[in-house]
Amino acid sequence: MSARSVEVVLTKAGRTKIRYPADVVSDDGRRLTVRAPWAAEGVRDFGFVRFEPGDVFVEHYWRDRWYAVKEVRSADGTLKGWYCDVTRPAAVEGDEVVVEDLDLDLWVSADGSEVLRLDEDEFAASGLAAADPEAAACAVVALDELEVLGREGLIDLLGAGPSH
Repeated sequence: MSARSVEVVLTKAGRTKIRYPADVVSDDGRRLTVRAPWAAEGVRDFGFVRFEPGDVFVEHYWRDRWYAVKEVRSADGTLKGWYCDVTRPAAVEGDEVVVEDLDLDLWVSADGSEVLRLDEDEFAASGLAAADPEAAACAVVALDELEVLGREGLIDLLGAGPSH
C-alpha cells in the first residue's frame, strides 16, 4: 500500500505563496501530519537557521488551531529545530491542505536555547487587525502559546502521539 499524498497550499493575503507535494504521515481528523522535502528553490538563510535542498520537514496542521508546527531536519537527519507558522486553522479537502499564513512565526532551535518571535512588523503592517480583529486576536494568542511551549521545551510534544 503506497502512502497517501497531498498538496500543501500556503496562501497569504489571498494569493498562493507556495504549493508542494507531501506524504501523509497521519490524520486523526483533527491534526494532519505530513512529510515533505524543502520545497523552495535553493537555500534560504534566516541568520538563525538555513533551509536548504535535502532538508526534510515533518509538518503538523490542525483543523482547530491557529498554527502549524514544522519539525526541520537536515538531509542526514540532524534536528535543526521547529518553525512555527501562525495560520488560520487548516482546511483539508480531498488531497489538498490549504493554510492561510498570518505573518507571525516562531523559531525554536533544536536545543531550545533560541526561541524567536518573527515577522511581528509584517503582521502589524498587514492590516489584519483592522480588517479582521477576531482573526488578529487569535493569531496573537497562538504566537504567545507557541512561545510558551518553546520556552518550556515542550514544542516537540505538539507532534508526539495523539493530538492534544
